[in-house]
Amino acid sequence: MSEVQPQNCNLNIWYSLPEELWGNVTGVYKSMPGWLGFKDGIPYWFGREEDNIFIWASVEPSGLSFYARMGDDEWSDWMEKFKLEATKAVGFEVGEPEDGFL
Repeated sequence: MSEVQPQNCNLNIWYSLPEELWGNVTGVYKSMPGWLGFKDGIPYWFGREEDNIFIWASVEPSGLSFYARMGDDEWSDWMEKFKLEATKAVGFEVGEPEDGFL
Protein backbone atom coordinates (compact mmCIF):
# COMPACT_ATOMS: atom_id res chain seq x y z
CA MET A 1 0.00 0.00 0.00
CA SER A 2 1.36 3.43 -0.93
CA GLU A 3 1.50 6.46 1.37
CA VAL A 4 -1.88 8.04 2.15
CA GLN A 5 -2.23 11.53 0.72
CA PRO A 6 -4.85 13.90 -0.73
CA GLN A 7 -6.18 13.02 -4.20
CA ASN A 8 -8.65 14.72 -6.53
CA CYS A 9 -10.13 14.36 -9.97
CA ASN A 10 -12.74 16.09 -12.14
CA LEU A 11 -14.60 14.07 -14.74
CA ASN A 12 -16.61 15.09 -17.80
CA ILE A 13 -19.91 14.12 -16.19
CA TRP A 14 -21.72 17.46 -16.16
CA TYR A 15 -24.59 18.64 -13.95
CA SER A 16 -26.72 18.96 -17.13
CA LEU A 17 -26.61 15.18 -17.71
CA PRO A 18 -30.19 13.88 -18.18
CA GLU A 19 -31.80 12.55 -15.00
CA GLU A 20 -31.97 9.02 -16.46
CA LEU A 21 -28.19 8.98 -16.90
CA TRP A 22 -27.65 10.37 -13.37
CA GLY A 23 -29.55 7.32 -12.19
CA ASN A 24 -26.99 5.18 -14.04
CA VAL A 25 -24.14 7.11 -12.39
CA THR A 26 -25.72 6.42 -9.00
CA GLY A 27 -25.69 2.73 -9.92
CA VAL A 28 -21.96 3.00 -10.62
CA TYR A 29 -21.43 4.70 -7.24
CA LYS A 30 -23.10 1.77 -5.50
CA SER A 31 -21.10 -0.84 -7.44
CA MET A 32 -17.70 0.62 -6.59
CA PRO A 33 -15.42 -0.88 -3.91
CA GLY A 34 -15.79 0.75 -0.51
CA TRP A 35 -19.33 2.09 -1.09
CA LEU A 36 -20.81 3.45 2.16
CA GLY A 37 -23.82 5.37 0.87
CA PHE A 38 -24.98 8.97 0.80
CA LYS A 39 -24.73 11.41 3.70
CA ASP A 40 -26.47 14.75 3.17
CA GLY A 41 -26.62 13.95 -0.55
CA ILE A 42 -22.87 13.30 -0.86
CA PRO A 43 -21.68 9.83 -1.92
CA TYR A 44 -18.90 8.31 0.22
CA TRP A 45 -16.58 5.34 -0.13
CA PHE A 46 -14.32 3.74 2.51
CA GLY A 47 -14.87 6.43 5.16
CA ARG A 48 -15.71 10.06 5.84
CA GLU A 49 -13.45 13.11 6.16
CA GLU A 50 -12.59 12.28 9.77
CA ASP A 51 -11.22 8.87 8.69
CA ASN A 52 -7.73 8.18 7.36
CA ILE A 53 -9.01 6.74 4.04
CA PHE A 54 -12.04 8.11 2.19
CA ILE A 55 -13.46 9.23 -1.15
CA TRP A 56 -16.38 11.59 -1.73
CA ALA A 57 -17.84 13.17 -4.85
CA SER A 58 -19.85 16.26 -5.75
CA VAL A 59 -21.29 17.75 -8.91
CA GLU A 60 -19.58 21.05 -9.72
CA PRO A 61 -19.64 23.39 -12.74
CA SER A 62 -16.31 21.77 -13.72
CA GLY A 63 -17.92 18.29 -13.79
CA LEU A 64 -18.17 15.39 -11.36
CA SER A 65 -15.49 16.12 -8.79
CA PHE A 66 -13.86 13.56 -6.50
CA TYR A 67 -11.77 14.22 -3.43
CA ALA A 68 -10.01 11.47 -1.53
CA ARG A 69 -7.33 10.63 0.97
CA MET A 70 -5.61 7.37 0.07
CA GLY A 71 -2.47 5.97 -1.53
CA ASP A 72 -1.60 6.79 -5.13
CA ASP A 73 -1.82 3.19 -6.36
CA GLU A 74 -5.16 2.51 -4.69
CA TRP A 75 -6.55 5.83 -5.93
CA SER A 76 -5.41 5.21 -9.52
CA ASP A 77 -6.91 1.72 -9.55
CA TRP A 78 -10.20 2.90 -8.04
CA MET A 79 -10.52 5.89 -10.39
CA GLU A 80 -9.71 3.85 -13.49
CA LYS A 81 -12.43 1.36 -12.51
CA PHE A 82 -14.88 4.24 -11.94
CA LYS A 83 -14.12 5.74 -15.37
CA LEU A 84 -14.57 2.37 -17.08
CA GLU A 85 -17.87 1.62 -15.35
CA ALA A 86 -19.17 5.18 -15.81
CA THR A 87 -18.33 5.04 -19.54
CA LYS A 88 -20.55 1.96 -19.86
CA ALA A 89 -23.31 3.57 -17.80
CA VAL A 90 -23.56 6.92 -19.58
CA GLY A 91 -22.74 5.91 -23.15
CA PHE A 92 -19.75 8.21 -23.74
CA GLU A 93 -16.09 8.02 -22.77
CA VAL A 94 -15.61 9.36 -19.25
CA GLY A 95 -12.35 11.09 -18.46
CA GLU A 96 -10.78 14.28 -17.23
CA PRO A 97 -11.54 17.47 -19.20
CA GLU A 98 -7.91 18.59 -18.88
CA ASP A 99 -6.99 15.40 -20.77
CA GLY A 100 -9.36 16.36 -23.62
CA PHE A 101 -12.51 14.54 -22.50
CA LEU A 102 -15.44 16.90 -23.13
